[in-house]
Amino acid sequence: MMLAGLSIPEDDVRELALLVDEPTTSLLDKALVLGTVVLALTIDDRERILWALDDVRTDACRAARRAIREARVRDGLV
Repeated sequence: MMLAGLSIPEDDVRELALLVDEPTTSLLDKALVLGTVVLALTIDDRERILWALDDVRTDACRAARRAIREARVRDGLV
């Protein structure tokens, strides 16, 4: 699945879904069930993911965190 412009393995998306708060948990779970290829994230979803990724240990999730932060800077949100 593509999150923040990066391909994230399904196992890592499942791990992420366990770490984030609602409604982002449901968004990720639904995307996995539907086989979503590219998932658009709201600003609030990005914020929840960033908070959850503070302690994630997989390379893919760390890369997603970097991409989300770069997108926030690009969009003038920080």
